[in-house]
Amino acid sequence: MKKLVVAIGGNALAPASESADAAAQRRRIEATCARLADLVQAGHDVVLTHGNGPQVGNILLQNEETRHLVPAMPLDVCGAESQAQIGYVLAQSLRNEFASRKIERDVVCVVTQVLVDAKDPAFANPTKPIGPYYTREDEIIVKKAKGWKMVYDQRGGWRRVVPSPRPVDVVEKDVLRRLVGNGDGRVVIAAGGGGIPVVRRDGKLVGVEAVIDKDLAAAVLARSIGWKHLVIATDVPQVALDFGKPNQRFLDRLTASEARKYLAQGEFPPGSMGPKIEAVVEFLEAGGEHAVITDLEHLGPAVEGKAGTRIEKK
Repeated sequence: MKKLVVAIGGNALAPASESADAAAQRRRIEATCARLADLVQAGHDVVLTHGNGPQVGNILLQNEETRHLVPAMPLDVCGAESQAQIGYVLAQSLRNEFASRKIERDVVCVVTQVLVDAKDPAFANPTKPIGPYYTREDEIIVKKAKGWKMVYDQRGGWRRVVPSPRPVDVVEKDVLRRLVGNGDGRVVIAAGGGGIPVVRRDGKLVGVEAVIDKDLAAAVLARSIGWKHLVIATDVPQVALDFGKPNQRFLDRLTASEARKYLAQGEFPPGSMGPKIEAVVEFLEAGGEHAVITDLEHLGPAVEGKAGTRIEKK
């Protein structure tokens, strides 16, 4: 492998168990960038994408807490804000890490729009929880009156749910191809948080109140730039069957057909490993050659085939 699209989870950049302040997030991102620099130092080209769940959740909370002082921004704008926020710190941290190792690589972050289908059934059935928990009845009534769909989450109270349509294409794909295609090894950060969801209406791009799964977006990003290797960094070292049960079994390898079979059997839940497996299967079936799922600690060895779970076409 030489050209890698690497997808980093939002919780890997700001774990729920740690402080959410800027200094703590920067420390975590710097540690992540050290692992990414290992890949570059080993001779790989990298296109990086990332999650934004904790970060965009904080932005939405700020929206709510200051709505009497500052007009609240729509969800697509909040996604763009988080994409730029994380991309800035990632790009700066990578540059600093490269400089300390005397690696001559440029880094650029592209605030990226991702096209979704305006007729996607997800718009009629919002399922993706976002933002803070609400426990006061009067707050819940107000939110429902605003047109929000609210669901009860046993972990903390009522939450807003929004559509999570499937990504179709990357709007800036031609620019991204030019950025990665000139052979100088530039690291490009793109489609953060799954990208800003947009639809086409009367020939124009229009942002929509939705979020896109970042792993599915990573697969579309890889396809859009023609790269054949996808690496998904999550919070477990390998994919497992019967996860969390006494008979849990970690997997070194999977074929795309085996992964699809286990997905259909419910081995990979929708809220955790499911979207990652689904993204990998779609990526391989659309022409990708190889994918790896692992955690940040094992990122380098997983790319070398010595860790993680390797998924191949056959």
